[in-house]
Amino acid sequence: MTDPILITLPDPCLVVLIGAAGSGKSTFAARHFQPQQLLSSDAYRRVVSGDPADQRATPAAFAALHRNLDDLLQAGRTAVVDATNVTARARRAVLHRAETAGVPAVAIVLDLPDGLVLARNASRGPAAVPEDAVRRQLADLRRSLPVASLQAEGFARVVWLSDPAEVDAFRVA
Repeated sequence: MTDPILITLPDPCLVVLIGAAGSGKSTFAARHFQPQQLLSSDAYRRVVSGDPADQRATPAAFAALHRNLDDLLQAGRTAVVDATNVTARARRAVLHRAETAGVPAVAIVLDLPDGLVLARNASRGPAAVPEDAVRRQLADLRRSLPVASLQAEGFARVVWLSDPAEVDAFRVA
């Protein structure tokens, strides 16, 4: 068994979950954070279009997510962005909001084995992301995410979880 991984987060802060579809970001977020802290791209797509997997709703969904993120950070509250965030371009907008609010940003990377991620995604049934898209996300994740790169982007802290046992052992204080 893996020893518990305990981190203490600044309060307030921005937590950016990073990982491909099927990596367990939403499960992780629900386990470690309060519902009022969570900003899920899937949830915003559901609000905008009625379907959390409707990629056509993504621009409107992220516009709403970013507005709510601004509100939380400006109010001095911790916010957790649950989206793939596998490219620097995808992370730039949320990092800018944290910087504007004077709030530190923490990256939590779920870099699990490809086979596990693909199997989890496939098990979602009709809500599954197409496999080729998940494979692109996994490639983008590996290409853009050395810890030093994330720190250079502006993350105050980076937590990298690459084993399911590490994810299970993770605790937030």
